[in-house]
Amino acid sequence: MTKTIDKNKARQGRSGWQVLVVLVCALILAMVVWWGVGIFGSTIEPEDPVGGEPTEQPAEIPAQD
Repeated sequence: MTKTIDKNKARQGRSGWQVLVVLVCALILAMVVWWGVGIFGSTIEPEDPVGGEPTEQPAEIPAQD
């Protein structure tokens, strides 16, 4: 005595345009956040990064006679 369930009712989740809308909205939101972080990062970027060209020349060692 087993009960047969229709295969459409046995599925775990729904698919359709609602799922697509959620995924597209999440992708757009992620892109907006990525853009905002990029803008913020470029505004706090130092003008002379660490490891750049030295601003002072090293002192010369005097020649010994």
